[in-house]
Amino acid sequence: MSIENNDRDKVVNALGGKKGLIDSGLPSVLFLIVFNIADNLRTALYAAVITSALLTILRLIKKDTIQHVISGFIGVAFCAYLANRTGNATDFFLPKFLTNLVYGTVYLIGNVAGWPILGLVLGPILGENLLWRKNPERKKAYIRAGWLWVAMFYLRLLVQVPIYLSGPENLNLLGSVNLAMGYPLFAAAAWGSWLIIKKVPSVKPED
Repeated sequence: MSIENNDRDKVVNALGGKKGLIDSGLPSVLFLIVFNIADNLRTALYAAVITSALLTILRLIKKDTIQHVISGFIGVAFCAYLANRTGNATDFFLPKFLTNLVYGTVYLIGNVAGWPILGLVLGPILGENLLWRKNPERKKAYIRAGWLWVAMFYLRLLVQVPIYLSGPENLNLLGSVNLAMGYPLFAAAAWGSWLIIKKVPSVKPED
């Protein structure tokens, strides 16, 4: 594997990777399917949580990254808990709005402050630690890539929150849009980030 491809894989995996997308998306898909078939909120929630638990066990058996495994399960469990407490099926997606708001704001503040989150996350993984901050072009690359994530997180909110506020009768629309803006937008942001970052040579420590 070439150095470029190796770095690309490191970037994608650090941002969640394909497995992270499956772990976060599949429980939501089953939640919608079971809710429409059974017309029972608790049954649909059980299906989502059990699916997430099985995926977590599978990832642990395969010794995948614990961070994404645990965070994925906790996220689904909290979504199910909230929807069960309120009795409103659309509340299953409410924590995801809060997550997008927090992440979008953190990425925004990081960029404005000159400490882009992507640089803090990917720097150590790509072997440059914080040396990129001393390289104006590399720093700008991380900031430009960071704006893609700011746009993604806030775009999700801009589109999905009005659907959520329109009422529980639009559960299927909300779920479908949530999924459509999950996998595709994540892939676009991750790939776009890589295209931006790879144009500027990484700053490696001197031996």
